[in-house]
Amino acid sequence: MWHHQFVIALLLTTAAVAIAAVAAARSRRVTDVQGLPGRGLPLLDAAFLAGGPLRVVDTALVRMEREGRAVISRAHRVTVTDPAPRDEVEAALITAAGGRAGRNLAVLRVSLVKAPAIQQIGDRLAARGLLRNPAALRAAWRARRLVLLALLATLGLGIAATVGWLDLPLAERDATTPPFFAFGALLVVTVIYLVVGRPAKRRITPAGERQLQLLQDGGPWRPHDLDPAVAALLGGVALGGALTLAAEELRPLREALGGRLTGGTMNSSGIDTEGYTTVGVIDSSPGSWCGTSSSCGSSSTSCGSSSSSCGSSSSSCGSSSSSCGSSSSCGSSSSSCGSSSCGGSSCGGGS
Repeated sequence: MWHHQFVIALLLTTAAVAIAAVAAARSRRVTDVQGLPGRGLPLLDAAFLAGGPLRVVDTALVRMEREGRAVISRAHRVTVTDPAPRDEVEAALITAAGGRAGRNLAVLRVSLVKAPAIQQIGDRLAARGLLRNPAALRAAWRARRLVLLALLATLGLGIAATVGWLDLPLAERDATTPPFFAFGALLVVTVIYLVVGRPAKRRITPAGERQLQLLQDGGPWRPHDLDPAVAALLGGVALGGALTLAAEELRPLREALGGRLTGGTMNSSGIDTEGYTTVGVIDSSPGSWCGTSSSCGSSSTSCGSSSSSCGSSSSSCGSSSSSCGSSSSCGSSSSSCGSSSCGGSSCGGGS
């Protein structure tokens, strides 16, 4: 009888849907419910929310350059002239830049995005519901694959049951219900769940979008904790990237940072529409947020080779075209971060 096959298919599908639903709920969970900080959001938090880790690096570099504490040469080399950091991000930047010889800007940017001080900004924003944790999102999409496998198993069992039913003598066949009705109904229900139960594809949450809109409303955003002389400029860089460095005297700095690497095009509100705020679960540019502050970027996390570390402030892992998505590649398409890196999640990219 085909009923045994249907019970197996029903159990597989039910278990897969339950696992996927729990994983999707966890990806939407807010651990530290707070109101929106409005226009009082700190500078680097706003940069992370609008453009991801790479935007934080660029904003910190522009701040130090405008305050005369760092020099970005026409050869795109960064030299720190004031070794006293204002915060942990600047401390990581100063360490990564090295001594008086400085460091190549492209290498410096990529090596900094996975520094713990920058990764923790994303953790903080996720904790208050402005971003979705990428590790939880990846878990939700992996759980969704179980539903797809259950769907295929149901289809196979349904075909086998139907073939067995057709092999029955006509009298026995007429006395039993055709199996394709039950299996067909189960397939339809599973497909409906796959359509309506999709995990979120965007890292930014609706609350995060409202927060960005609050920063855009009421004129150019000026971070409250900065010198008024540079506050408007840095606010623009945090929200819009290097493309906002429009003044002619800032052209060398804009070209050095490379607006196209900092974010995509911007809409009428000045929000990046092709960059970090609209990326899917797996990001492919070198500004990823691993979604954990405990191990991503530690010196013990290897990335592609035994001599390079993934995210330590003093190492360079990959190049501006490197990626670490679900395939856990970092540094090149052929190198891997390993299953233990970033707390079980992959070091990925996405500015």
